[in-house]
This record gives sequence, C-alpha cells and structure tokens, in this order.
Amino acid sequence: MDKGFRLVKKDPSSAARLGKIMTPHGEVLTPAFMPVGTQGAIKALLPEDAKALGAQIILSNTYHLYLRPGHQLIASFGGLHKFMNWPGPILTDSGGFQIYSLGPLMKIKEEGAYFQSHIDGSRHFVSPELAVEIQEALGSDIMMCLDECTPYPATLKEAENSLTLTLKWAQRCKMAKKETDQALFGIIQGGAYHILRKRAAEDMQAIGFDGYALGGLSVGEPKDVMLDIVAGITPLLAEDTPRYLMGVGMPDDIVASVFHGIDLFDCVIPTRCARNGLLFTNQEKIVIKNARYRNDDAPVDETCDCYCCRNYSRAYLRHLFMAREILAMILNTIHNIRYYMRLMENIRWAIQEDRFLDFRNHISNRTQSVTSV
Repeated sequence: MDKGFRLVKKDPSSAARLGKIMTPHGEVLTPAFMPVGTQGAIKALLPEDAKALGAQIILSNTYHLYLRPGHQLIASFGGLHKFMNWPGPILTDSGGFQIYSLGPLMKIKEEGAYFQSHIDGSRHFVSPELAVEIQEALGSDIMMCLDECTPYPATLKEAENSLTLTLKWAQRCKMAKKETDQALFGIIQGGAYHILRKRAAEDMQAIGFDGYALGGLSVGEPKDVMLDIVAGITPLLAEDTPRYLMGVGMPDDIVASVFHGIDLFDCVIPTRCARNGLLFTNQEKIVIKNARYRNDDAPVDETCDCYCCRNYSRAYLRHLFMAREILAMILNTIHNIRYYMRLMENIRWAIQEDRFLDFRNHISNRTQSVTSV
C-alpha cells in the first residue's frame, strides 16, 4: 500500500481541500475527525460501532497507555490495533498536553519531562526518544513528536523559550525514529504570537516531518485568537502534507478551520457531551435532561440516520439519563459521533461539489441563530 498524503482537490473559493492519508491500516479521506480513545477505548462505544458510524481513524494517548497498562505489554499483544480490536488507522498523541495538564506534578527540563503519575503518584521521566519508542511499541500509524504545550496567557519570552524547547525535542524525535512505516508529525507551538508560530512552521518544515499539527490552541484563549492563528499559519504549511489542528472540536470551529486548509481534527467534545446529556443536531443543541423532553416522542434529530435516532425518542433518552442508566451514555455517544461523522461527510461533499463557501455560510448563520435564542 502507498503511504503518505495525496491532495485530491482544492476548493476554488477558499483554502479548503480534499485529501487522502494512506496508512498501513487503511486510507483516511480528509477533512476528517478522529474520535478520542485516550486509553485504547472510545468511551461508551464498541470499536465496531465506531467503524459503523463512519469513523476512519481514532486517537489514543501515549501518556495514559504508558502508565497503564504499559506500552511493552501492549506490544506483546501485537500492538494497539490488536489489543483494542480496532482495524483502522490510529494516531497517538505524544502525551505532551497531558503532562502539561499535571501542573505542579510535572517539571520540564531540556532532557525531557519529569512528572508524577496522576494514578498512583509514582515518578516518571519521558524524553523525546522515549516518547517515540513508546509509540513505536504501540504500533500507531501516525506518531506525534513530544512537545511542550505553551499555556495561555504567556509572555513573548515564555512562549519563545517553550518553542525553542519544542523544536529541540522535535529534532531529537526525528533522530530517534526507527525505519518503520509509521508516520511522524511535528507540532507547531508558539502561543498566541504569530512571529513565533511562523518561526515554528519554518523550522519544523526544515527538520522535515510526514505531517504538521497546530498545537497549544483551545487552551483558554478567545476563539477569535485561535482562528486568527489558524488563518495565519496554515497557509505556511506545505500543500503535500496533512495539516492537523489538535484538540479543537466545536462544529463551527471545524468548518471555519477547514476553510483555512486544515485536514484533521480530534476532540473529546462529542463523547464528553454525550455522557453529560448534551446532544448535537442540525437545528440546536439538546440538553436531554430538560423537562421539555419528558413527553417528546421525536428522535433527537429527524435528519439523522444513526441507530439512536432510528429507534428511540427524546422522552426515552431523557428517562435513561435521569435514571443514570449506562444505556443513556451509549445511545447519546452513538448519536454524537454519528453527527460528527456526518458533518465531515457533508464537508467533503461540499468541497467536491465546489459549494463549500455556501456550506460554511450556512453553518455560520445557523450557529448565530441558535446562539441568539
């Protein structure tokens, strides 16, 4: 099988594009959204269900799988694909964001990240070389370089120091990578500073990776700042490599970022919202616990083709959620993941048919209408 990325089509009215990522475990048509299976499982969803709902690729996390059950154990079972029974492509995040999230439990030095486990307090050290070694043991199709996630807000000097470290780590990750068919992506940091983001884009591409990710966004900065970075930096990335926006997942943000040329997304929003009773539809978001749905015999979304919408009413879903039944999480997750997969399918169709600008305007107008209610 061919490996790498192929640009299929460019939208005439924007930077949106259709592409194809080729991996050892299959192709990914882009733009694409990756459901998050942090610990080798998409919460409340069987792998078979995820595939049936349209998921092409999933994301798992190096930090969590390193701590539990351990990358060597997973390798002994033939890798993460076999261990979790997922036949399609897998992208593994390096764990940089999770280490950053530990706050006082971690310390970053040039040699790597020192941290205490959030599980049992045990002490660990992960270097760029070990981050690659762990991901190679997991057998993911796409690996991420270890990076330092720049917090928001940060001073220019703080962001510059963080970026310098991320670039050094990226070089070490590339040198550590063995001659496998796994892809390795570099992560562009730089906080909210365009001058640093531009430097990161230039220097990362000079090192040379199979794809490039915008990291350190959706960490507390205003939405307009995030989209400004996406709009300003994405055009600087090579056309013949995938462009990945990490951790950004509201539907309107996805559509806006595709407009600027982003190919790949991940976020916990659809699964986390499902577990908390918030359901996405083409009209408005539904908070299923609300009393207005107690006698509502309609499906979550009349236009949705998912198993949940074809078989269950809002009233039943509300009953399950209020009774704290596990089935509520399962059905809600089925719907939200299918909503996201349909969104990406519709984005790809709109680009294919040269009507993405109209599609984007429709989504934007719908979001403003719902927000104003």
